[in-house]
Amino acid sequence: MRLGVLDVGSNTVHLLLLDGNAGIRPEPYASHKMGLQLVRYIDADGNISDEGRNKLTEFVGSALDFAIENNAEDLLAFATSAIRESTNGAAVLQYVQNKTGVTLTEISGDQEAAITYHAVRHWQGWGAGRILNFDIGGGSFEFSTGVNAFPDDAISVPLGATRLTGDWFSDEMPTPKEVKKLRKYTREVLEPVAEDLLAYGQPHMTVGTSKTFRSLARICGAASYSAGPHVKREMRLEDLRLWSRRMEAMSPADRVDLPGVSEMRSHQILAGAIAAEAAMEVFDIEVMRVSPWALREGLILRRLNHFATQGTANMISPKSIAEGARR
Repeated sequence: MRLGVLDVGSNTVHLLLLDGNAGIRPEPYASHKMGLQLVRYIDADGNISDEGRNKLTEFVGSALDFAIENNAEDLLAFATSAIRESTNGAAVLQYVQNKTGVTLTEISGDQEAAITYHAVRHWQGWGAGRILNFDIGGGSFEFSTGVNAFPDDAISVPLGATRLTGDWFSDEMPTPKEVKKLRKYTREVLEPVAEDLLAYGQPHMTVGTSKTFRSLARICGAASYSAGPHVKREMRLEDLRLWSRRMEAMSPADRVDLPGVSEMRSHQILAGAIAAEAAMEVFDIEVMRVSPWALREGLILRRLNHFATQGTANMISPKSIAEGARR
């Protein structure tokens, strides 16, 4: 069965196609994405501009065509922090639906954290014990912990890498004062999060998900992703501290030369590193794993489980969506 997950995030819009059935590990088939940083199209009043809305609509239409061309049988489409926190997010979603036929479901930050945890638990297995998961997006930073298939608790805070960059840095090269203030702010936000989640028990394994953590792990010496998803990748706090301070003295153009850093993310990787470092410190984590599975895989796992228990009668065919939009 070929399933599609369309993810409208703060940094990218991404369609991932996977093949799988209940009880069988989903395997990626194809990917279609665009570096549309929606958060950059939000004005002072909190509205997504018409340009941002139109770019999003154009991509969703192209993603639908891509899913049809690659014989996807089901399509899940969702939106995260950039949409849910914008003043006109509901209107933007309605506009996209009217133009393309695709219904984008808005996922809350806590739901995002819980679904991501579900994917990480499946990837790491029961032998991992209590898992503590970190996930940095463009607009928010998600945390979750648990020992079962679903977390004991899941929390989202507004510490996404793009958001922090725009809110705290006045230029491409932040001043030492700006960096110091951001370090203090992230700790203040994260200390109560750590207190709440550590009350459930100390983690046996801490895991980082999202492109930000993958990039930071590469900077700190983890294997390239060309080596495949099954290579063990870790990131140590001491290495992150070293590199976060090195990046303070680097321009975005210089950061592009770091392993795992794209031009689009070179502007925000410093803020992401500061948030990641603060999280590891307040949770007292010296080393963490990096998982290739995150929110999209979590949604696919839930969908496959639904098909196994409820049947496939309510599958959302991309072809039927397109036909309905043309009528």
